[in-house]
Amino acid sequence: MKVNTQSVNFNANVALMDFVQTRLDKLETFYDKVISSDVYLKVENTSVKENKIVEINIRVPKDNIVVKKQCKSFEEAVDAACNSIERQLVKRKEKSRV
Repeated sequence: MKVNTQSVNFNANVALMDFVQTRLDKLETFYDKVISSDVYLKVENTSVKENKIVEINIRVPKDNIVVKKQCKSFEEAVDAACNSIERQLVKRKEKSRV
């Protein structure tokens, strides 16, 4: 799957980019018709510790799935967003079987 990753207001290191790529590659085990995905990593300038925002946009045939999560670290936010996307993809796959 093609993954476009953009970091807003900071420069993401290679380890974070690799983590995002491998985590999103696992989504194909749940639904094999995923076309591509866009990942936006953002840092809010606030005093709150949960200032890391991850927004993932997954393109599947005839639809888009958008999930936005805010956590203390990017890895935690990516995991939470991917878990949410996994549930949505499983629902979509079950609907297509009926």
